Amino acid sequence: QVQLVESGGGLVQAGGSLRISCAASGGTVSRYAMAWFRQAPGKEREFVAGINWSGGATYYADSVKGRFTISRDNAENTVYLQMSSLKPEDTAVYYCTARQQWGPPGRGWREYDYWGQGTHVTVSS
Repeated sequence: QVQLVESGGGLVQAGGSLRISCAASGGTVSRYAMAWFRQAPGKEREFVAGINWSGGATYYADSVKGRFTISRDNAENTVYLQMSSLKPEDTAVYYCTARQQWGPPGRGWREYDYWGQGTHVTVSS
């Protein structure tokens, strides 16, 4: 059973940076597409960024493109999300997710098989 544990969330001022991490265990996660989603209060869960199994292809929501960077270290079974130029609207719970099915990471949350518990990111204005 794959387990995903996020860390690194917190409070940051607008314009600041933060890096959150997702440690994976319990399966061949290095072969899975991985992604970050987020959910703000009263809003639906939305795709933020995705990365293929090798790290050679990355995908971003338009709202974070140019500000966020997703990366992975398969030797450490860890996925990262580096967030820069943060805005108050980036405030949300950020979830790490993994998908067993081969192929690039999609933008729909239903296609993913494993989820972490989430980490809170709060951006103050």
